[in-house]
Parts: sequence; structure tokens; C-alpha cells
Amino acid sequence: MAEVAFLAVDFGASSGRHVVGLYDGEHLWLEEVYRFDNGPVEMAGSLFWNLPRLWTELRQGLRTASARFGDQIHSVGVDTWGVDFALLGRGDVLLGNPYHYRDSRTNGIMEKAFAAVGREEIFRHTGLQFMQFNTLYQLLAMLWQRSPLLEVAERLLMMPDLFHWLLTGEKSNEFTDVTTSQCYNPLRGDWAWELLEKFGLPQQIFGPIVPPGTLLGRLRPSVAAETGLGNAQVILPGTHDTASAVMAVPAASQPGAQPDWCYISLGTWALMGIEVPQPVVDERVLQFNFTNEGGVGGTYRLLKNITGLWLVQECRRIWNQRGRQWDWEDLNELTASAPALRSFIDPDSPLFLAPEDMPEAIRDFCRKTGQPEPADEGSVLRCALESVALKARWVFRMCEQLAGQRIEKIHIVGGGVQNRLLCQWIADACNRPVLAGPVEATATGNLMMQAVASGHVGTIAEAREIIRRSFPMDEYEPQNTAAWDEAFSRFEKLIGQ
Repeated sequence: MAEVAFLAVDFGASSGRHVVGLYDGEHLWLEEVYRFDNGPVEMAGSLFWNLPRLWTELRQGLRTASARFGDQIHSVGVDTWGVDFALLGRGDVLLGNPYHYRDSRTNGIMEKAFAAVGREEIFRHTGLQFMQFNTLYQLLAMLWQRSPLLEVAERLLMMPDLFHWLLTGEKSNEFTDVTTSQCYNPLRGDWAWELLEKFGLPQQIFGPIVPPGTLLGRLRPSVAAETGLGNAQVILPGTHDTASAVMAVPAASQPGAQPDWCYISLGTWALMGIEVPQPVVDERVLQFNFTNEGGVGGTYRLLKNITGLWLVQECRRIWNQRGRQWDWEDLNELTASAPALRSFIDPDSPLFLAPEDMPEAIRDFCRKTGQPEPADEGSVLRCALESVALKARWVFRMCEQLAGQRIEKIHIVGGGVQNRLLCQWIADACNRPVLAGPVEATATGNLMMQAVASGHVGTIAEAREIIRRSFPMDEYEPQNTAAWDEAFSRFEKLIGQ
């Protein structure tokens, strides 16, 4: 077949990119045509996403892709992080910039929510991991702070839904991102209407839910004219970036058999879990604080969030503000040369959610827990990354319990696979082989969902086979496991497990 091009717009929490995928019937080739930085903007004590700039970057990327590939581009789809949203009012008026999930307005909201509706009941309705920035708690913060925006809102759009509306004029709520909200009932396959009513949230803002692979339509005439992509369709991928990343896991499973692998989508967050055919809402999932998030092809991602490269991203930002100007290779060399397995943190402590000074927060945690304080930058980084690997082992054990069988290998996908030290340390800590790649997993999954939806690829299993053929994987065998076993015993005591 002649090459067909698909365009993935992949918004991450720290950067965004436009990636064109060229598919010839056997292999997929990627070409990144545009990239830009992303991050929160502080205004009047609150954190927001800079939506006007992101919309500008999105259109510039479309123009760049059009100039390079023109009418060869069959379709475009957008994925983003989860939980955040925008509100539209009467006449489709956009009600303000969307809040950033690290904004402090949700501090303490979960406890207030549990006082109104019990934790177990919230879980029974939603099957979702409890995190203070989930959409539910953001909405409750607005409700209880009497936000005038919520009072006049007529429609809620999750972040990828917002960009798809800006592109097409069509309002939709795509399944995989909706399931990150803790406003969705996976057992009923619809919004958690009963729970929303108990909290007194306005139900009219929640629209019809559509699956990944939905053909949303054509670009708005103004967008088509500006970008030159008038012939391109807009197809919804798994719009939550982790859903797209997991679709790109190049794993082979026997039809009908329980997969013997788990995954980590590694970037700012390390999302670790297993793929299951239906949601699992039971006492063990509640106890482990796992989450049921929607996947592609009707699957669910039974997973747990671990704070990932956010820790080192923030360290680098602070050090560079102070004049260091270190690149990632510099930091990797510092990390590798630091003493091994000395001090650890709990990456998911609230202390590391949005500290003003991440390196000092890491040192302070070590001091207060009676551990050696990291003496230099390399020791700070090593403490952070070894702690992520040990937290992965902690979650890995839960994955095996929930799977009911031994997991033989760990697939790591996403930009974090470029951190070879962390990939090796995850293999060491978990005592399992790690298969790392592809790097651009989210964009790859986005592109292949468009290919499946448009009929250019038959099934998701076929898409994963194409990914295996198209991208190399790095393999990491476990090493020095006795030392990591000893370190894990110290880590468990540290986090109180």
C-alpha cells in the first residue's frame, strides 16, 4: 500500500509534540515535526494551564505538519494528561483558563469529601485511585468555594476534549480520559450519576461519553484554512496519554490468556499496572489504592500512579535557576557516580507534590527520617531515582497479587526509557527483565488508534505487532538483586508498610 500519514498531537505536563506517523502496511515510521515546552502558570496565587499559548502551539504544529506532508495526512488526534478540565457556559463561552492539577485549592478537599460521602462508597461508585487532584475533588473545591464559574457552567470538557472542540466545534467526552476523573462508574459504563447527585454537583455539565476511535469530524473551516489541513479528519485516540502509551506496549499475548507482563508508562509520572478485560472493583483494589482507567479496545488499565521523573525534573529546574545549566547527560553522570542505596524517600509523599525547592525537600525528608543526608547533587538524584525503582517494586508485588499469577517481564514505555539508569534499577529492584521502548509510546499509540479506526490496521493486536516490527527495544536483566532486597526492607519500613 502507499504510505499514509497520521498526525498525533501529544500534550505532556512538561512538553508537547506533533508527531507524524508514516505507515506502509508493514512498518510505522515517526517524524517529530514540532515540539514546545509546557508547564503551569502562576496567577494571583493559583496555578493554571496557559491555554491561549497551548492553542497557538497546537495550530503552529499543524501548519508545520501540513507544510511537510500536505494532503498525505489522513487524520489528526490529540492526547493529554488526565484529570484537568475546562468549563463552557451559555453560547459555548470558555469560562477561564483551566486549573493545573497541582494547584493548592484541593488541599484538604479529600478529607472533607470523605466526611460527606464515605471513602469506601466513593470507591464503590468509581473504582478509582484516591488522589487529591482528581477531577471530582477539583469540582468539589469549586462547589464548596462557591465558584461563580461552576454556577454558570453548561458543559465540562476534559483537556483533550477541549482541544478537539477547538479543532472541530464538536463537544465530546472521550472514554479513556473520562475514567481518570473519579466521576465515572466503570461497572455501569456511565457517569457516576448517583455519586454526583450526593455531592450536589451540577449534572448537566457531563455530556455523552464516546469511545476511542470515534470519528469526530472535520476541522473548523477557520482552522482548516489557517493550517492547510482541510482534508484531514479528526479521530479520537485514547485521549488520556497513558491509554495511548499502553496501546503502544509491544507485548505479545495469547488470545484469551492472561497477559504475563505489566507495564510502566514512564515520564513525569510512572504509571504501573496490568491490562484487564473488565474493571476490578473489590476490597484489594481499594486497599492497594489502585485505579481502574479506561483503555483502548474496551480494556481497562488496572494501575497505580507513582511519582516519576518529576523529582529530577524539578531538581534540574532549581539548579539551573541558580546558574548550573546542566543538561540531562550531565545529571546522569552525576547520578551514576554517587554512592548506591544509601538514603530513600517516598516519592509519593505530599511533600514532593509541588515543593518550592525539590532538592531541599529531598534532603529534609532524609534528615527527618534519620537517614544520611545526600551530600551533593548526584546523591540527591540517586536517592530520588532509586526510590522510584523501589516504589515500583512495591507496586509490582501488588500487580502480581491482583493478576493472580507471576508476572514474567516489565514493559517500560515513554520518554523515561531514555533514563537507562532508572530502567536498570527497576529491573534490579523487581528482579524481573525489563523491556524498554518505544520512547514515543504515547504518540505511537495515538497514531495506531487512528490507523485502526480508519481501517488501515485491522485490530489492536495487529497494531502491537506492527509496533514490535517498527521499533527496537532495550533489554535489562536484573543485577545485584541481594543488595536491592536489603534496600527494599529498609524502604518498606520508611514508608510504613
